[in-house]
Amino acid sequence: MKSPALLVLALLSATVAFAGPPPPKQEGIEGKNYKWNAQEGEKIEALHKKGDVKAGKEAYEVCGACHLPSGAGRPDGTFPQLAGQHSTVLIKQMADIRAGLRDNPTMYPFAMTLTDPQELADASAYIQSLCIPANHGMYEGKDAALQVAKGKDLYEKQCKECHGANGEGNKEKFYPVIAGQHYKYLLRQMSEIREGKRRNANPDMVKVIKPYTDDQLVAISAYQSSLAMPGAMCKGGAKKK
Repeated sequence: MKSPALLVLALLSATVAFAGPPPPKQEGIEGKNYKWNAQEGEKIEALHKKGDVKAGKEAYEVCGACHLPSGAGRPDGTFPQLAGQHSTVLIKQMADIRAGLRDNPTMYPFAMTLTDPQELADASAYIQSLCIPANHGMYEGKDAALQVAKGKDLYEKQCKECHGANGEGNKEKFYPVIAGQHYKYLLRQMSEIREGKRRNANPDMVKVIKPYTDDQLVAISAYQSSLAMPGAMCKGGAKKK
């Protein structure tokens, strides 16, 4: 485990990073040469390495300040639930943030505390190993049943092929688990994808979401958050060892 002094140093380094130069910015989905899942640089290196869960627990400690030690994230949607997410998806997203392909100024300095592709693989392996929290942020409007039903219809028509019948995603194809993710986070991310603000988005997904109205995005987010995330559920709030 990292010593308190090292954790403080990491957090201080992140604070300095906020005040320093902005992260690099690669050409994203708006560019003609954009490739959604180009396997290159540290991303391909990390994907080819075997993640060490024990080492990843140490690497994750600085991430727990926002995503919580359990990986549960925040129900208000500010930070997503990470626990149980596919390691390939985690590697891709962290590598994209580090490379400036996905804009996330809040996470960028923390992602940069991972020193090399091996730490990237280790942290992702640890996060994937975490048990699934029993509770998460769901749609709580008075019309919840109606919204979930509408969202189910949309999901089964256009999302199931990639994200799976139960929102389990696809590890090999880098499609994330979306089942049981916080409703407000899902809504925010899909809104940003529709509006072209998620620069590392899958172009196929952009085409699907682009015509959706705000009400449709609410419905589909409500449905996705209602699904049970695959994996070992936490017992009594404890993490899986």
